[in-house]
Amino acid sequence: MTAASRTEHAEAVALMRVVKLHEGRDKRLRLLFAVPNGGDRHKIVAAKMKAEGVKPGVPDYLLPVSASGCAGLAIELKSRTGYASKEQKQWIADLREQGWRAEVCRGWEQAWRVLSEYLDLGGQGNEKLR
Repeated sequence: MTAASRTEHAEAVALMRVVKLHEGRDKRLRLLFAVPNGGDRHKIVAAKMKAEGVKPGVPDYLLPVSASGCAGLAIELKSRTGYASKEQKQWIADLREQGWRAEVCRGWEQAWRVLSEYLDLGGQGNEKLR
């Protein structure tokens, strides 16, 4: 599979692999979590989740760590060719207004660069995931 043809799921798995590899270097990475907003679900499950407060457009990853002058970091992860929806763009804008760094990233490498920069990892771990 070429980098350009990787699915959003494959990008997410790759991102979490590299994060897991570096959690020992910076414990703040352990606080990064995925928001299970997307995906195909049975209508009953989707209705239950909506009733529990799931909202469309919430970014895929949240890092509730104050760093780089921001309250936290939110990442909307896309495939190399994916684009943010109207709802996702609105969440990004709203989070930025609240002092968060919020980014749309195409591919795990871009997401990892944003995480590394946000936490000031100084280039550590920016190697390619094999």
